Amino acid sequence: MHGRDHPDVSTSHTRRIAEFVARLTYDDIPPQVRARIKLLILDAIGCGIYGACQPWCTILQDTLGALDETRTTTVWGTPLRLSSPHATLVNGTQVQGFELDDVHRQGVLHVGAVTLPALIAVSEGHARLSGSDFLTAAVAGYEIGPRVGMCMGQEHIGQGWHSGATVGVFAAAAGAARGLGLDAVQTMHALGIAGTQSAGLMAAQYGSMVKRMHAGRSSQSGLYGALLAQNGFTGIIDVFEAPYGGFCTTFSRSTDLFDLAELSAGLGERFETMRIALKFYSCVASNHTSLDAIRAIQERRPFGLQELAKIVIRGSQVTVDHVGWRYRPEGLTSAQLNLPYCVATLLLEGDVFVDQFKPEAFYDPARMELSKRVEVAHDPAITALGSKFRHKVSVEVHLQDGSIEQETREQPRGGEDAFASEAEIIDKFTKLSRATIPEAQQADLIEMILNMESLPDMRALTQALRARSS
Repeated sequence: MHGRDHPDVSTSHTRRIAEFVARLTYDDIPPQVRARIKLLILDAIGCGIYGACQPWCTILQDTLGALDETRTTTVWGTPLRLSSPHATLVNGTQVQGFELDDVHRQGVLHVGAVTLPALIAVSEGHARLSGSDFLTAAVAGYEIGPRVGMCMGQEHIGQGWHSGATVGVFAAAAGAARGLGLDAVQTMHALGIAGTQSAGLMAAQYGSMVKRMHAGRSSQSGLYGALLAQNGFTGIIDVFEAPYGGFCTTFSRSTDLFDLAELSAGLGERFETMRIALKFYSCVASNHTSLDAIRAIQERRPFGLQELAKIVIRGSQVTVDHVGWRYRPEGLTSAQLNLPYCVATLLLEGDVFVDQFKPEAFYDPARMELSKRVEVAHDPAITALGSKFRHKVSVEVHLQDGSIEQETREQPRGGEDAFASEAEIIDKFTKLSRATIPEAQQADLIEMILNMESLPDMRALTQALRARSS
């Protein structure tokens, strides 16, 4: 190993993370976590296949494909291959391409979109991994990313950073490092190389395509970190603890608005993988509890639009800042991230899935007018509960006759305490991938992923992820 070794600091959280990642084995992972990670992988890959045909993803595919002639790594759901860093960037963007992928709510992180593209690139072109090797590496990434998010807290996104991008580099680096079989010292360097590439601005939510790219860029940065560390390149070995220029102090602009203990708390004993939630609406996770609450009210007290006076949604400050702004028709991103717009969509169409986000809907006068009857207000009591409850809402439906229907939700459908069934996740995967790959190929992917531990070589999966040329 070239370069200086890490100092012998027993309290180093970076070292604890690195040692966990480097030493994790398949046998260390409890059976319920093994089962859960496979469902999470299936969900993320379905999202990535659906995203392949979205315009922001095809622009990336075309642009990056023209930059060099390396063709080693599959772009999911397409017949294309790119270099491994470019494919990682595109695949991460595809997973995040339509606001359908997983979320660790307390860590404020879409975990699969940052972990899997880098790791699948490793398995296709940089290391021969069995299915159990791959699952182990995936768990390493899924465990580390959320812990960094929990360390930073919900203030991180409140300050304007897109946490999925800034935090995501560590999930990607951890998964890729484990996939490459790096030792603890190399893994520390991989984390330190990835950490200095952290970036992502929340202003991207207001109508730009670039918000979709944040996850892909994070995954690419983690891949770079692991590959460079494997060859002796050194990074910031105290990337989390450094008092000047470290990740935590710099991104929080403080010495105390973060909790370093969260980085390694319960590693190997409490699995954050079990607290990752899935989405069944194709919009930002902060909107889901409100949509579920309104559906529950509609079930017990059906109401027509002519009966509706207004809807008041009370939530955390993060919810207000993130999704509670006055809707402006600036494209798909702003529609999917805006709570009043999504509520109006539910009321008009009965669902908020992929078919509800056609381009003409963004400027629909009826939807825009109805969104004005949705108020999003701050509830300090919910904010005080902390990041674990940042999606809790209290929804009031005010009717013209003066009556008020109220519903509170802490977690949405697919949440960690109300996780979806295997059948529901397979159904979502099938709906998302059916336009891109044939039924037999869908069945092969489902079989491979749900029985991944029996795969001798993960390159079989990447072959199944490739669409046939038209």
